[in-house]
Amino acid sequence: MLDYDLEAAHYDRTRGGVDRARAAAGAVLELVPADCAVLVDVACGTGIVSELLTAPGRTVIGVDMAAGMLALALPRLGGGGRAVRGDATRLPVAAGAADAVTFMWLLHLVDDAVVAAAIAEAARILRPGGVLVTTVDKDAAQFESDSDVGEIMRAARRELAPRASDDSERVRELARAAGLEPAGTARYVGHGQGRAPQEWVLRVREQIGWARRADPDRVAEICRALEALPEQDVRRTDPEYTVAGFRLGGG
Repeated sequence: MLDYDLEAAHYDRTRGGVDRARAAAGAVLELVPADCAVLVDVACGTGIVSELLTAPGRTVIGVDMAAGMLALALPRLGGGGRAVRGDATRLPVAAGAADAVTFMWLLHLVDDAVVAAAIAEAARILRPGGVLVTTVDKDAAQFESDSDVGEIMRAARRELAPRASDDSERVRELARAAGLEPAGTARYVGHGQGRAPQEWVLRVREQIGWARRADPDRVAEICRALEALPEQDVRRTDPEYTVAGFRLGGG
């Protein structure tokens, strides 16, 4: 996993910036009740999305483990919000104190045990009727388009990758076990996330976990297919991501 203290200074610039943040926040707000008074944004990072979730009469609490990220989030949440250091599985929030909990770009980064613990912890701090909103199927979304890269990478991922930790069906099962029922989905464009074939070759060779664990000959074959595509330095279509909402019973 990346060192997010070191990544903080250029994190937003390399991940779609304000355009992606606005799109993501808009999708989240489709699932968050307008009368939400306390929203806890877990793994808030630089606060670029957290800031956009604020509203009159709403307190947004950004939680992150990286001090470098929180240093940037704090001024964005100044006034009616707070930025605090914390772990998704042990949130510094009282039981039943939140109207909404958000996990943006979190569950795909952690293992199954942490996903289960984080969802249960979100349920603990939600009031009855409160909602959890989380991204799901994040990595899979990068290959949903009909692009030439998508066709190659979809097949490779289907063949070589284990089930993702943010797999939507698994997240739904864990949410239900924690007393949370499905409450809709929304989608948003991941601005700046479309990549050129040559970028995917680098990622397959050096960065993608399931590719690094695969047979080197098979990985080389995938890279050759990517390298054979036209317009090697042209970014393909930005992916469209999904956020899913879950409501705690009793409200």
